[in-house]
Amino acid sequence: MFVEKLREDLTTAMRAGDQLRVGTLRMVLTAVREAEVAGKQQRTLSDAEAQKVVAKEAKKRRESAQVYTDAGRPELAERETAEAAVLEEYLPQQLSPAELQALVDEVLATEGLTGMQQMGAAMKAVNAKVAGRADGGAVAAAVRSRLA
Repeated sequence: MFVEKLREDLTTAMRAGDQLRVGTLRMVLTAVREAEVAGKQQRTLSDAEAQKVVAKEAKKRRESAQVYTDAGRPELAERETAEAAVLEEYLPQQLSPAELQALVDEVLATEGLTGMQQMGAAMKAVNAKVAGRADGGAVAAAVRSRLA
């Protein structure tokens, strides 16, 4: 399982003395645990759900790094970027902008979606094909540009 791999990697990082990796993996395992107990009933997350938690945490780190960079705090931005890099090792390979555009074109042609009034249906269809391999904002921008 995906979460077991995270735990094993945490143990390996602890033995190696890699403080950045230890801190990052502890943080993401805490986020996974919080997701498991959120809601009315505790449950075990599937691998896909756990990967979504990791993707969300990686996105938080990238956004924080940007905020720190804009605020003139490069040392904090560097730490956030390093944590995001650790998390991205556990995510599927991201689509390039060209691959994303090709996928959007293919889905829009297959589904016969042509206008902005069909944005919701287009996003649903494209997100089903993307399956976590691209940021939601990038997907929305690509779909919007093709439908406009």
